[in-house]
Amino acid sequence: MKSDKIVKICVIDGQGGGIGSTIIRKLKDRFGEQIEVLALGTNAIATAQMLKSRANRGASGINAIVQTVKRADFIIGTVGIIMPHAMMGELTLDMAEAIAQSPAKKILLPLTQENLAIVGLASTPLPQLVDELIDIYENEFQPN
Repeated sequence: MKSDKIVKICVIDGQGGGIGSTIIRKLKDRFGEQIEVLALGTNAIATAQMLKSRANRGASGINAIVQTVKRADFIIGTVGIIMPHAMMGELTLDMAEAIAQSPAKKILLPLTQENLAIVGLASTPLPQLVDELIDIYENEFQPN
């Protein structure tokens, strides 16, 4: 994904925005303004929390997510962001479909509150998962 343009990363979260905030904080600590982070919340509280973690911009709701993911280079969130009705119903069918169909690379963390089990994964704390995510994709997140 190397080019002269700034990489656009959408971080999607719902409920209180804690997971998204952790992701954004660690991305910004590592890359600063070399990347553009867009906080997309399923609700205004989640978006506000992610904006406090230094996201460049933020928006809330169905249309914001559906329209913004079309122009992203990367989408980061939990596995629930591609599951309709996840996050206690906050993740709509339209959101899940737009995220899944986006041309952006999806980087999903294996955390879920849904009735879903992902076999073969170790139970790793969120901060460690985010560090691993950044280490793996570091070169793709940086412009030339």
